Amino acid sequence: MALPRRPPLLSLCLLLVFAAAVNALHFYLDTNEKRCFIEELPTDTIVEGHYRALEWSEQEQKYVENPNLGILVEVDELETGHNVVKTRGPSDGRFTFTSHDSGDHSICLSSNYGTSWFASTHIRLHLDIVIGSTKPDTEHDRSHVSELSQKLRDLNQKLEDVRREQQYQREREAAFRNLSEETNTRAVWYTVAQIGVLIATCVWQMRHLKRFFEDRKLH
Repeated sequence: MALPRRPPLLSLCLLLVFAAAVNALHFYLDTNEKRCFIEELPTDTIVEGHYRALEWSEQEQKYVENPNLGILVEVDELETGHNVVKTRGPSDGRFTFTSHDSGDHSICLSSNYGTSWFASTHIRLHLDIVIGSTKPDTEHDRSHVSELSQKLRDLNQKLEDVRREQQYQREREAAFRNLSEETNTRAVWYTVAQIGVLIATCVWQMRHLKRFFEDRKLH
C-alpha cells in the first residue's frame, strides 16, 4: 500500500525531528547485585542509555544522590557472547553502543561500590533506553518544539518501530533460508553418496556371482 505524499511543511518538520523508540523504567538493587534486560535489535542499530542512581539514606529515610556511588554497565550479544560495552560511570551517566549483529542483547547494570562499608546499600535506578536514534539529548530545544512537531515526532517513532521490526524479520528470514538451502544441499549429497554405494555393491556382487558360476563350471 502506497503512503500518501506529505505536504511541504510536514516534510520540513520531519527533517528537523528524528524519532526513536524509548524504554523508560526504574528498579531497585543492592550492592553486588546485577540487573539485566534483554533488547532484540537488528544490525547496525544505535542504542543510547541514560541512568540515574539514588542511594537509600537511613538518616533522611529516602533515596538521595550520592556522588561516591558509581554504576557498572555491561552489554553483551547473547548469541555470540561478544562484549559490546563494559564501562564504569558516575551515579548519573550515559552509555552508547551500536549493534553489530541482529539478535538479543543483554544490558546489565550493577553498583561498583568496592568496600564493605557499603555492603547494605540499597539503590534505586532510573533507566532510559533510546533505540535507533542519533540525535543528541537537547532538552532545551525540545521545550520549544511546537504541538505539530510533537505529533510528527510520535508518528515518526511508530514508523521507525515498524521499520526496525521489518528489518529484523527480513534478517531472520534470510538466515532461515540460508540454513534451509544448506540442509537441502547436504541431503542431496547424502542421497548421491547412498546411490553410489548401492551401485558399487551391486557391481561387486555381480562380479562375485560371475566368478562363482565360472568356478562351478570348471568343477
